[in-house]
Amino acid sequence: MTPAALTTPRPVPGRLVPALAAAFVVALALPVFLLAGWRISGWGLGAVLFAASQAFALLLQRLRFGMGNLAAAGVLAFGMMFRAVAVMVVCIAVAVSDASLGLAAAAVYALAYTTELALQLITYFGGEQAG
Repeated sequence: MTPAALTTPRPVPGRLVPALAAAFVVALALPVFLLAGWRISGWGLGAVLFAASQAFALLLQRLRFGMGNLAAAGVLAFGMMFRAVAVMVVCIAVAVSDASLGLAAAAVYALAYTTELALQLITYFGGEQAG
């Protein structure tokens, strides 16, 4: 990959397909938890954290951001950081009281988030370059 490939502007791709794929990963984790005999509450917490994170991202997406609206761009940036920090704080707080529950929730969320991020990157860098 050349440095120009990273700096060439592209249109922002849609979030629907990566979010649906990540939701599929969360749904697919449920039978794994059931077959392995792991606590369903860990899966449930991870699924709730993922759903809440997606809902917050949708709220942030409704902001009009861009070069002409610096305030909205700042709110978007801090909102996306807050989204990640909030999930981390919840997972750590749960893990302090019940390590296996916190680890299970973090694993479900991490798998879903990684799937979403990977598909977003593939979609973005595989897309057409802005003219």
